[in-house]
Amino acid sequence: MKRMLAVLFLCTCSLFWSAGAAIAGDLTNPILKKLVEKGLLTQEEAISVDQEKESKDIAKIIKNLQGFTFGLEWYLSYQNGESNDKSFNKFDVKRGYLTVKKEFFPWFSGRMTLDVTTVKDTSPGNNLDGSVDMRVKYLYGQFNIPGAGFFTKPFVEVGLAHTPWLDYEEHVNLYRCQDTMFLERNGIFNSADFGFTFVSLFGGTMDKGYQEKASNAYPGRYGSMAVGVYNGGGYHASENNSNKVLEGRLTVRPLPDIIPGLQLSYMGISGEGNQATNPPDWKVNLGFVQFENELLTLTGQYYSGKGNQAGTDEKDKDGYSVFAELKPNPKFSIIARYDRFDPDTDTTDNENKRCIVGVAYHLDKHNMILLDYDHVDYEQSNKPDDKRIQLTLQVAL
Repeated sequence: MKRMLAVLFLCTCSLFWSAGAAIAGDLTNPILKKLVEKGLLTQEEAISVDQEKESKDIAKIIKNLQGFTFGLEWYLSYQNGESNDKSFNKFDVKRGYLTVKKEFFPWFSGRMTLDVTTVKDTSPGNNLDGSVDMRVKYLYGQFNIPGAGFFTKPFVEVGLAHTPWLDYEEHVNLYRCQDTMFLERNGIFNSADFGFTFVSLFGGTMDKGYQEKASNAYPGRYGSMAVGVYNGGGYHASENNSNKVLEGRLTVRPLPDIIPGLQLSYMGISGEGNQATNPPDWKVNLGFVQFENELLTLTGQYYSGKGNQAGTDEKDKDGYSVFAELKPNPKFSIIARYDRFDPDTDTTDNENKRCIVGVAYHLDKHNMILLDYDHVDYEQSNKPDDKRIQLTLQVAL
């Protein structure tokens, strides 16, 4: 559908342009103009030849666009609240994505996603704070591999690729427009990095009825996996050392015929933080349980780790997060989330506890309006709570 819209747009523009030229009696080809001037062609014959050429050009454009798909998604919000003991009241462009994919062969394709966000930088002499900036989030080639035995629809991404966890979680918790997921929100890692990712489903796929009613994301009958090796700095940081980071996710659907919506996941990271000298260890161990059906989504996760992607500390950390979405009908959802995060388990009274509640109106499968309230309670006595009420429009194609 997206490809056909792009083709239709280009064809329509070209036809209008050609028609305009014919009506005006103008020729765009200088050789045809010269032939008319010398009396070798009439004006009508030259226009006919010119239009025939335009039709061939349109056909060539259509042929070149075969295999392309286009996607867009952005989050536009109004926010009112307090952070760091300061009040704010603003409209904001939270995020925007423009994705172009091209299938070159059945076994090979490419993807580029541009990431639009509002710059937040108040450093002295900087005049970009508050402006809208664009950078590349994904830029990779994908090789589709023939399935073998238990492994179903395997593929490899090479380049600036998805890392194993967040793409999976964001297909369970569909409210990324509210803000980032638990571990990304607490600075442990982000969703893309330079390297390669191997992904596969297990044991075939779930039936069409389950995928339509519950979820068609990672629909392996017995689960799925993703594993990769990366620079370790993420998609918006330079690599500051030669260390490579190993990341992996293993998901099991233990009872596909009895409780198809139940899945259990483990995600691990082993490497060093992105520092040039004496990079600290970076370890992640995450357990995740989810249940999905057409009326309800429930998740719970527990995290234990050390350090972070940026390498800004080497402290032991832990935390947990629970999320629920109640779907009383296809147009409305009620969401709730509770996070507890301890950035240093050796220090007392330094945890943060986040509570999110919201209601969403779904315009269609991809577009929605979300009203939510987000409150963070910091246990540090000198750090005031964060509070925010937010209205967000998610536009997606």
